[in-house]
Amino acid sequence: MTEADTIARAREGDGEAVRELYRRYSPRVYAVVRRLAGDDQLAEDWAQEAWVRAIRALPTFRGDARFSTWLHRIAVNSALHGRRWRDRRARHEVALSPATPASVRPEPTTLRIGLERALDMLPNGMRQVLVLHDVQGYTHEEIAQALGVTPGTSKSQLFKARARMRSILRPEPAPDGEELCRT
Repeated sequence: MTEADTIARAREGDGEAVRELYRRYSPRVYAVVRRLAGDDQLAEDWAQEAWVRAIRALPTFRGDARFSTWLHRIAVNSALHGRRWRDRRARHEVALSPATPASVRPEPTTLRIGLERALDMLPNGMRQVLVLHDVQGYTHEEIAQALGVTPGTSKSQLFKARARMRSILRPEPAPDGEELCRT
């Protein structure tokens, strides 16, 4: 079967054809993304995201360029998007004071459960935008398109969701003087 036949079948939703394209091109996608990521774990994540985007975009592949060129561009864009998302997160991180005792920090499992409970307390729209933007790294334009709202609505929902999460997660003083989380 030719590459054109495989691509045509994959565009129509043939799972075996999609798997064949993946087998054929996944080493190239990973290699491109790995060079941009500089880290194996990030490269795996970004390569997976590139494949998700490519499979979703397969119906729009017109064949004006070679499939490998089209896929390469998607992989590069996914890696650049991942890097921007990671850099944006790093800019917002604040180092803890060395004077902060380690025992005050919650256990990761406790923190995860608290975050899940707080997310469950958000209205659906706020929760969707918060997860898509802050967890998945989508832009407001992408969120607006996915949810059928305007980018301004997405920004507003994100602002409100973050404020509500801060309010829910704000520690309360405990009877013994330590702080407790409200979730």
